[in-house]
Formats: sequence, structure tokens, C-alpha cells
Amino acid sequence: MTVSARAGTFQLGDRIVNRMGYGAMQLAGPGVFGPPRDRNEAVAVVRAAVEAGVNHIDTSDFYGPHITNQILKEALHPYGDDLVIVTKVGAVRGEDASWLPAQSPAELVQAVHDNLRNLGLDRLDVVNLRLMGDIFAPSEGALDEQFSTLARLQREGLIAHLGLSNATPAQVAQAQAIAPVVCAQNHYNLVHRSDDGLIDALAAQGIAYVPFFPLGGFSPIQSDALSAIAAEVGASAMQVALAWLLARSPNLLLIPGTSGRGHLRDNLAAAELHLPTTILAQLDGIGKPRP
Repeated sequence: MTVSARAGTFQLGDRIVNRMGYGAMQLAGPGVFGPPRDRNEAVAVVRAAVEAGVNHIDTSDFYGPHITNQILKEALHPYGDDLVIVTKVGAVRGEDASWLPAQSPAELVQAVHDNLRNLGLDRLDVVNLRLMGDIFAPSEGALDEQFSTLARLQREGLIAHLGLSNATPAQVAQAQAIAPVVCAQNHYNLVHRSDDGLIDALAAQGIAYVPFFPLGGFSPIQSDALSAIAAEVGASAMQVALAWLLARSPNLLLIPGTSGRGHLRDNLAAAELHLPTTILAQLDGIGKPRP
């Protein structure tokens, strides 16, 4: 059994993937903009992830832009039959590295074709509509036009499955009225738990939830508490945070990212970290607000 497989599996669309995946965002340069400092290492990291059993990779053509998808193609094309590449559309990068909304039908169609070209694919496995609320939090708003555009491209055979990123529960329901949703990707971790209800609702429907920023939004006190627990179990804070997510619900698919093979091995090792119930209770306590 590979390292990634030790985290268990879950269904993503019509495929079964290992719950420990890989996020490609950090393959680009600083600020997710421009080329990496060491392209050879970036290619090696991607290959090492797949060799360790990762068969779910998260990416986007606006990472770089274009850089991460081109690296994935260089490293892995032709892709293995068990590999699921999930991308997202809905933004572009400004010349100053800013993140700009790109949500019109024409922009979404262009983004899909950019992903197809740079990944070297005839059909994308999963495309998430990235809604442009706050970078860490979704905001309510209509998505009918955007999601209907992607649903049309799905009917045309360019996309296999659809998902959402940075979406509220109401927006997930809006999207589901247009076309099936196979995953939702939001900011969620030990201390940022506003999506608890959404996770449970999606789990009941057999839909994957993909958390990002596993250590994002921690206060210094919360970080210190996590570090103390990590020292107690003989692991890193990131490994404990990832192991907690794996224990949280079986429909959580993890996509920790890195640009180095050593860090990759450390992240994937969280798949083998089984936290006792007493430790899980302590971790749950970190995320609860003080009275």
C-alpha cells in the first residue's frame, strides 16, 4: 500500500481517489506568480507525489498563470488512468500579480480551453467554479450564468464533472439545481470551522469536500496549542492538522501543497498518523471560542 493510500479513499465524481492528494499551487513562483525558482525540482515533486500514491491533484491555469499546468504536463503526461486532475476557473492574474474576477461566459470558456491546452487534455476531469468573494470566505450571490456555462461545456464533452470553490451552502444548492456537483472546495481547518454543517450535508450526499489553508487563520495562542499537541504525539503541526482533517469526516479530500520533495514526504506522512480520541478532543478544543 502506498503512503497516500493509507489515508483511505473516497469517490470523486465517477472515480475513487486516495484521500491524501496534492495541491499544485506552490509549484509556481513567489505569490503563485511566474516560474518557480527550480523547475526541475517542481517536476520532481509532482512525480514523487504520484509515486507515493497521490491520484488526486488540484491545480488551476491561473496559478502562474499557466505555470503549474505546464509543469504537471511536463511531469506526468501522458497521465495514468487512475489520476484525477481537478482544476478551477473564474479568475485571471493581472500584470501586477493581482487576482482578478473572470466570470463572464466568454472568460469561463476561455479558461476551460486554456486548462485543456496547458494540461494536454481533451477533457478535464473536474472543473470547479471559483467564486470570487473574500479570499478566505465566500459571499452570497447568484451563480446561475457561470455554472450554466460550465454545464454547457460539460454537455459538449469538454468537462467530465463540476464542482465549486469558495461557495456558500446556498450557492451549492443553486449549482445543484443546474447540474450535479461532485465536490466543494473551501477554507476549512481546525480553527476555521464555519463549514461544519456543509461538510456533514455533503457527506450525507456522498459529495467530496476539499479543504484549503489547513493552517490558515490560526491565532498565536491557537498555533502554540497545536504545536504543543504535535510535540506530544511526535509529529509536526502540519501533520497533526492534516490528520485531524482526515478524522473529521470521510468525505474530506486533502490537497496539501509544497514545492519540495522533503516537505512533500512530511505532508504525506500525515496519512499514517492516527490520533487517539483524547488528542482529537484536545484539538477540537483549540477551535472552540473561549466563553
